[in-house]
Amino acid sequence: MPIHPQEPDRPVPDPGAQVPQSAGPGPRGDRPDPPRPDTADGGPGPDAAGPAPAEDAYTTAIQQVEDRWRRALADLDNLRKRHARELERERTVERSRTAAAFLPVLDNLELALTHAGADPGPIVAGVRAVRDQAVNVLELLGYPRHADTGVPFDPARHEVVGVVQDPDAAPGTVVEVLRPGYGDGERQLRPAAVTVAKRE
Repeated sequence: MPIHPQEPDRPVPDPGAQVPQSAGPGPRGDRPDPPRPDTADGGPGPDAAGPAPAEDAYTTAIQQVEDRWRRALADLDNLRKRHARELERERTVERSRTAAAFLPVLDNLELALTHAGADPGPIVAGVRAVRDQAVNVLELLGYPRHADTGVPFDPARHEVVGVVQDPDAAPGTVVEVLRPGYGDGERQLRPAAVTVAKRE
């Protein structure tokens, strides 16, 4: 029987000893796993934030909706105010137009009373009552009657149609009203046509 030369004894590894990681690839030939992002710098990983991005998106969407809602309310309020101003302006224009169209009727009543003089007859009294009622309607509409004499001439309320010499009247005062005026300032239908005393 042939005798083989005896090989030297190999050291038996200690089962309790740890093999260093730099000893080479493991039994599967894999490389060591790279460190995870959540443990590389000691901070939380991407999954640690949870639903924060979704909440931020919802908050932004809610803020945008609230902003649009507030803008819509502001636009609606501005539209309401503009419509109210336009409506009031149209009412003023129509009221002025209607009252101005009614003035010739009132002038004819004034003329009839002037020709009637001091006749106490019932017809004249009736015409005077109609005239007073018409004057009252215009005053309620915002156009009071101006037919005063002896007052200083006011170019905003009077239209001079003649200048007379009157020793009993102060210079620059209204001596006679030929046609009454109605309204004041911006709401004036027409100025009163008057004669004024001469200035010395």
